[in-house]
Amino acid sequence: MCWSPSYAILIFTSTVITYLSGVLIGKVNESELDFEKGKKKKKVYVAISLISNLSILFFFKYFYFIDDSLGDLTNLLGLTWQKSEYNILLPVGISFYTFQALGYTIDVYRNNLKPEKHFGIYALFVSFFPQLVAGPIERSTHLLPQFRETKKINWERIKGGLLLILWGFFQKVVIADRLAVLVNTVYNDPTNYEGVQFLLATVFFAFQILCDFSGYSDMAIGTAQVLGYDLMKNFDRPYFSKNLREFWRRWHISLSTWFRDYLYFPLGGNKVNKIKVYRNIAIVFLVSGLWHGANWTFVIWGALHGVYLIVEELIQPISNRLYNITKVDRNNFSFKFFHCVKTFAVVSFAWIFFRANNVGDAFYIIENLFVQNWSKLFGTELFSLGLDKEDFHLAVISILILLLVHWVQRKNSVRSWVKNQWLPLRWSVYLCFIFYIIIFGYYGSSEKAQFIYFQF
Repeated sequence: MCWSPSYAILIFTSTVITYLSGVLIGKVNESELDFEKGKKKKKVYVAISLISNLSILFFFKYFYFIDDSLGDLTNLLGLTWQKSEYNILLPVGISFYTFQALGYTIDVYRNNLKPEKHFGIYALFVSFFPQLVAGPIERSTHLLPQFRETKKINWERIKGGLLLILWGFFQKVVIADRLAVLVNTVYNDPTNYEGVQFLLATVFFAFQILCDFSGYSDMAIGTAQVLGYDLMKNFDRPYFSKNLREFWRRWHISLSTWFRDYLYFPLGGNKVNKIKVYRNIAIVFLVSGLWHGANWTFVIWGALHGVYLIVEELIQPISNRLYNITKVDRNNFSFKFFHCVKTFAVVSFAWIFFRANNVGDAFYIIENLFVQNWSKLFGTELFSLGLDKEDFHLAVISILILLLVHWVQRKNSVRSWVKNQWLPLRWSVYLCFIFYIIIFGYYGSSEKAQFIYFQF
């Protein structure tokens, strides 16, 4: 992942191509051309936009992945492969702004949106700085019209945005960066660990990636809100999901809905026979895995989630029948709690592939995941994984605070509650939270605390 002034050419190229394709498609929509002729013309413009943008994305993001994979394949076949010596760096944010720009082209093609004729406004849509490098991946129908609105200072909006930024800082600096130390210690040298250490590192990574990415999203949404713009919600308490389908309605919402609307539905969605539905799910999650990174670990991670959802679809009718026969109360707390834990467990298992440095490491961790060494959970060895006793306890306490906030937010907005309190109480909460972040934030680590999703 890299940023260089020269890479501004890439985002400018993507912006120009999708802008022109939108204008040309719009002209066809407004013309009196025969329907079939008009449709063919529009398909040509959409194809040019898709092919050119995806070609740029594939070259910069997947060149080495394809090169290395071909090298491995030819070695298996006993052949030789001269690997490339090009020095190609991944431009920061390329996956996000490419998908946002392509979504605009498709929206204009579907006539869901009139093309934006002001190039400056459209360029602002593609490169809007709060969400440029790691989302949320905004919809043109939602964000573009906002750039034509007159913005006035609204102190309530500013206050709400600043609170969201503060919450994002808490997730990133206090939780994610602290958990990263233990996770990196174990996952970067897996042969020295086993059993409960892998379980602990995997659970910690589940919360690290949530707080890292949700923290960035909240800071981006909060920053936009301060400026007077609304960005879509990207996370909605995903670890309170009772099944995988619900999880993907709550996790990285901007990407999952992008794939739903621009890939899953065009493939037929769930309006086709069951075999094709399962095929569509598999395609979406394989592409989703590949979108996340040029490594087989991400492909397997995506494939696992595809398998999870297909299995869930297959057993759902059987489960419903059993619940009806046994008269299980599905609104019961213990029922919901069990299914939340089950969903968290299978999601965390898939995170092993997402975090592992390579497929070999992932399988080594899985093979040694349940080695019986539970005594290490209670001994001093627990504090030899990068975090000392105080930092470890702070990590656990902060996770519990996160879960408590998520629990309260089932019915009430914590931000709204705080904003409506008596002035002294409100400012006491603000100051306590600010000092908690300043005092207990994880700073000065040798670990580089960049946002995880910056690499995608």
